[in-house]
Amino acid sequence: MNDTEQRLDAALDHHRAGRLAEAKALYGQILQAQPRQPDALHRLGLLACQTGQHEAGIALMEQSLTVRPDAVCCNDLGIVLRERGRPGQAIAQHRRALALRPDYAEAHNNLGNALRDTGELEAAAASYRHAIALRPDFAQAYVNLSAVFRRQKSYALAVSTAQRAVELAPALAQAHNNLGNAYQGLDDLAAAVACYRRAVELDPPDSAIHHNLSLVLLKQKQYGEALTHCRRAMQTCAPNASMYVCLGDILRAQGDMDGAIDAYRAAHERDPHAATLALQRLLFCSAGSPHVTPAQFLNDARHYGRVMASRARPFHHDRQQRAAHAAGRPLRVGFVSPDLRQHPVGIFLENVLAHIDRARIEPVAYATHPAEDEVSARLKTHFSAWHSLVALDTGSAAQRVLADNIDILIDLAGHTAWSGLPMFCWKPAPVQASWIGFFATTGCEAIDYVIGDRHVLPASEESHFVEQPWRLPDSYLCFTPPPYDVEAAPPPMFATGTVTFGFFGKLTKVTDDVVALWSQLLHAIPRSRLFLKARELEAHDIQQAIARKFAAHDIAPQRLTLEGESPRDQYFAAYNRVDIALSPYPYSAGTTTAEALWMGVPVLCLTGDRFVMHICESMLHTVGLEEWIAPDRQAYVEKAVAFSNDRTALAHLRGTLRARMLNSPLGDAPRFARSLDAAFHAMWQRYVSGDGPPSAQKASHHET
Repeated sequence: MNDTEQRLDAALDHHRAGRLAEAKALYGQILQAQPRQPDALHRLGLLACQTGQHEAGIALMEQSLTVRPDAVCCNDLGIVLRERGRPGQAIAQHRRALALRPDYAEAHNNLGNALRDTGELEAAAASYRHAIALRPDFAQAYVNLSAVFRRQKSYALAVSTAQRAVELAPALAQAHNNLGNAYQGLDDLAAAVACYRRAVELDPPDSAIHHNLSLVLLKQKQYGEALTHCRRAMQTCAPNASMYVCLGDILRAQGDMDGAIDAYRAAHERDPHAATLALQRLLFCSAGSPHVTPAQFLNDARHYGRVMASRARPFHHDRQQRAAHAAGRPLRVGFVSPDLRQHPVGIFLENVLAHIDRARIEPVAYATHPAEDEVSARLKTHFSAWHSLVALDTGSAAQRVLADNIDILIDLAGHTAWSGLPMFCWKPAPVQASWIGFFATTGCEAIDYVIGDRHVLPASEESHFVEQPWRLPDSYLCFTPPPYDVEAAPPPMFATGTVTFGFFGKLTKVTDDVVALWSQLLHAIPRSRLFLKARELEAHDIQQAIARKFAAHDIAPQRLTLEGESPRDQYFAAYNRVDIALSPYPYSAGTTTAEALWMGVPVLCLTGDRFVMHICESMLHTVGLEEWIAPDRQAYVEKAVAFSNDRTALAHLRGTLRARMLNSPLGDAPRFARSLDAAFHAMWQRYVSGDGPPSAQKASHHET
């Protein structure tokens, strides 16, 4: 063995042992004597990459290959290039390695990784199969092939392939983690959790495994343990945007809206371009937060709108042509929503659509969520067409709407899950508006109007919106009665001897401030009770958390009734156990207000300073219950006491409230449908005449 070989071996020993300074010195000595020694060049390049000097390292590795082409060195360089986010160059190096050595299983596997990064899934799968054919015990290739099957939604194949990896390498944590991912695709959450737990045992510091486990535990509503593993993931590596999104989702599920807002903001700050999902979640939470001002919300919403607009290629509409096409036919109005099903949007839409004059309005549905139910089936009968946009990217979805010659496009989701809001930035219809599905500005300049009424859109709050307010003459909502008859019973206080307050909405609305106010109310009325009913309360740890919040205000758990979900008829019947419903703040009760009124239960609310706080106010004004709107917290408690003491009035109200509601615009669907029809035609006339909002007129300058 010559001196160069001895130094190379010694340097490699240092390198493998992590003594990088010693290894670097020996590589340097070799290159000082032989500047083109390929092994020293290659290994010094690898060392440079290990220490963060990637460009210098890549240059050294490339120099080595000019001296001596070598399959192993090409493969190593391909790995480094892929790690640096250069998959195209990585593919070239792995193919070069295979040209030099076709039976190189590791190079086939690594080529598959780079092809997978570029979305060439079939080619990636072929590379993994080559690797497995050459090395049937190549567990990592099975892991990677399973990942491709998962991306192709071939979940059964993903599971069987991942199981083979586990059989070959039972101590490989990544194999168990990948099997958990495959089981998630099959929606077998219990099996996925078992796999992730085994992976954690094998590799406790692996942040990705903790992250995956936390995501599944969140789906299982095991929020406490989900939070533990999410925080563990963030402790063992530099947290990425997706980890902060997961943290935000868990905190939101636990009712910690402020914590969720902070997490979503952190996610967006770490990846402003990619983390628009985090920004949308941030906006959803912020709209109902007492600690986010309307001005702050508007600023974030405008930022979202700018991000979406930067990715859109807006269509241009010729106003005269569009007017000519619409003349003599009903206005084509598109409704975009993920919630055309058993959901508040469906509840407030169904009865209205049933009474729309189809000679004047042709409604078209664009569903952005795959789920359908019996409400969807009923809604479909009221639309002239029903299109799913679920499988389409934003641009293709916009093209779909454009091709349908929609005159007015309505967003029914805002910043909620599965929203189609980004599509609106493409301006697929000349007139666009937001209605029902959200309770603040979208931030998107391409949306012309926000539809409301004088209560939710007072003139003093117009500055909260980028959209122009459009006020319907009465309520901006119309309730659809349930399809089964649940009679309103007398107030339960006659049987229980005490007043029962209730709230059946999202638990995230019950903030610490709300808990404090409701506790004050319970203290003011001895022996009174509070009945909370929400999907989140199916989780035992959430029940305990709520009880602790009230206990901090000296409210004993015996004064609380905490229930989870129930079938809809039983849900309505549960209102017969409530004397007075309470609306929280600032995220006031919307659908649950209408449902409570339907069941004869009056609702007490606070007056507000933004759209989301005015929702309950609007309904109470509409049905003539203005006295149930409190101007401040003290009045809120005082009104609760006064109403509780007047049992005769409560009993009378309970017996008449359903009829009062049906005779008001909140329940009079034909009247509401006429108002909505008139609004759509007025919007269209403003567009045709050139008097509409700037965004509508801007879209009119050029022909489609």
